[in-house]
Amino acid sequence: MANVAVIGAQWGDEGKGKIVDWLAERADVVVRFQGGHNAGHTLVVGEAVYKLSLLPSGIVRGTPSVIGNGVVLDPWALKAEVEKLRGQGVTITTDTLMVADTCALILPLHRDLDGLREDASGAGKIGTTRRGIGPAYEDKVGRRAIRVCDLAHLDDLGPQLDRLTAHHDALRAGFGEAPIDRAALLAELREIASFVLPFARPAWRDLNAARERGRRILFEGAQGVLLDVDHGTYPFVTSSNTIAGTAAGGSGLGPAAVGFVLGIAKAYTTRVGSGPFPTELEDETGERLGQRGHEFGTVTGRKRRCGWFDAVLLRQSAAVGGITGIALTKIDVLDGFDEVKICTGYKLGDETLDYFPAHAADQARVVPVYETMPGWQESTAGARSWAELPAQAIKYIRRIEELIRCPVALVSTSPEREDTILVRDPFAD
Repeated sequence: MANVAVIGAQWGDEGKGKIVDWLAERADVVVRFQGGHNAGHTLVVGEAVYKLSLLPSGIVRGTPSVIGNGVVLDPWALKAEVEKLRGQGVTITTDTLMVADTCALILPLHRDLDGLREDASGAGKIGTTRRGIGPAYEDKVGRRAIRVCDLAHLDDLGPQLDRLTAHHDALRAGFGEAPIDRAALLAELREIASFVLPFARPAWRDLNAARERGRRILFEGAQGVLLDVDHGTYPFVTSSNTIAGTAAGGSGLGPAAVGFVLGIAKAYTTRVGSGPFPTELEDETGERLGQRGHEFGTVTGRKRRCGWFDAVLLRQSAAVGGITGIALTKIDVLDGFDEVKICTGYKLGDETLDYFPAHAADQARVVPVYETMPGWQESTAGARSWAELPAQAIKYIRRIEELIRCPVALVSTSPEREDTILVRDPFAD
């Protein structure tokens, strides 16, 4: 049985939560391998709705869940999310949740810096969630980070605090802000340490032991390939690598452990925040997609921008993300359209491109080339087999497969976890 990595194939918000929940019931371990608490996942289990931003989706099912070393961890957000889920009846113990002891921490000073930068950036705003994820990754790479394991050694934190405050105090002074109150920061860390430390352990060791025992591991990514810091629409990206290759480094397992890579993609395209979006529809059709798809961010509540399916971008995501198969979500949102469109290329001046250019100026100038297909009036909502799908919906899915050069492994037809058409079992590969 293969391990499975789940990553977003567009700009995030593709419906990973439901798919991971669907797969988590069959997995033995679920591990988050990058990102922070800016990654919103909504799970619908019966009548209950769970909104997660940091915890692996398997936690709701009681599947042992790991926050891997590639994640930047806000310990206060962790506590709040655990307490919220416990209030909804979810059992979370040190047996069901593990936090890698090498995770870098998101501190209040990171949230401060994130907001100060965005407010001062004017037209250059990135559109971050202001939760401190980017600044925390900067400190990790700059070797200034305070990590989970440091919470057990706060009396020895002096040299690390010297490096951290030397960097941040200079930045804060530039924004007219007071220096960091070291005593207050230490007091906050001492208070939260007692909550976090029981969950902390060398996660790489436990995960490698699980692999040796033949356990099925589900790697859960955050955001999407088009937000990858190297391969996304830079600079309008997140601060980590979101591709499947990161699952190895962000969990402490070797690359051979990753197995099947399932890319999640909507049957249309959405984006939250700033940045290029070639197929965006700022008209009645875009509004209709947004309303039917309930397109609001799980974490931020921000309205998502909507547009037609972009096969060029998804083909690129599949290539750089190492995607084996696609889980196509929200096909039911397209029910009732007289026609549907797929972007098959771009015009950039007199040139036709079959890829998305790297430079922001070129990205802003590309004009999508569309292929138009007949829509379908019948409902796909709740379908659980090909036989229940309208013929035109099947033709639409098959055309997407041809254009992105990657097979569709699952089709999601509603937020309910069982409303899923299984074409190819990722765990069986």
